Amino acid sequence: MNAVDLAPTNEILKKYSADPRHLVSVLQDVQLAYRYLPREALEKVAQALGVPLAKVFGVATFYKAFTLTPRGKRVLRVCTGTACHIRGAPLLLTELQKRLNIKPGETTEDLEFSLEAVNCVGACALAPVVVLNDTAHGNLTVSRVRRLLNTKDKAASSSKEEEN
Repeated sequence: MNAVDLAPTNEILKKYSADPRHLVSVLQDVQLAYRYLPREALEKVAQALGVPLAKVFGVATFYKAFTLTPRGKRVLRVCTGTACHIRGAPLLLTELQKRLNIKPGETTEDLEFSLEAVNCVGACALAPVVVLNDTAHGNLTVSRVRRLLNTKDKAASSSKEEEN
């Protein structure tokens, strides 16, 4: 297993006083930096804030917004609320699972995509909805989901080609 670079965690901790009341804010920033909460970073946070490691893990596992496993660069959240369910969300979820070869709660091996099934994204008028990172895509069909993935794949391929 590769060691985690703690430089981002150290920079985050510089922004806060060594006060346990900052724990949730620090964890939010750490997750934003790494796309998950690495154990090494949690240990550093516990030490810096003077909080028992068990409490840090307790907070990190209590809130659904936090994750202890690496997440993809692109997080797909499929709304499974009533309106989305009725208008085809299960088909979209099945298509994404098939295309990405992962189940909800998992991340592709290349760390490109994570897939989540969520209860509601608050966009019922656009049902069915898939949120890609922070952008909601509504009125989706299976073919539109395929195009959404293909567009992102082409964008990723062209940016890699430009780097070479």
